[in-house]
Amino acid sequence: MQIADYYPILVQISLAASIGAVVLVASHIFGQRGTDTAIKNTPYECGMLAEGSGHARFAVKFYVTAMLFILFDIEVVFLIPWVLVFREFLAASLPILLPVFFFLFVLVLGLFYELKKGAIEWDQ
Repeated sequence: MQIADYYPILVQISLAASIGAVVLVASHIFGQRGTDTAIKNTPYECGMLAEGSGHARFAVKFYVTAMLFILFDIEVVFLIPWVLVFREFLAASLPILLPVFFFLFVLVLGLFYELKKGAIEWDQ
């Protein structure tokens, strides 16, 4: 390997470092400065004064729905490679349908369990 093979990596590292340095210098030049002023000690709220608590509480139902979305989204991601290589498995006469049907069965079983427990209903 020659040093010329590493030029793209060197360019990318130097570009990232220079962008970071430019952002820091611009923040120092154009940023607010002051010692313990009222403007400096308030959080930035798009030019408006902050109202209410800064930490809003979310219902547990929100987190459950988010976790279920992530769970089913990841399971769909596991199905994509199977779809892409299905023809190669058929050409090699490898049995691939039974494991995938088992995977889908567990997925549907979990969905019915969630529906039965009411995890997707927002009215409760």
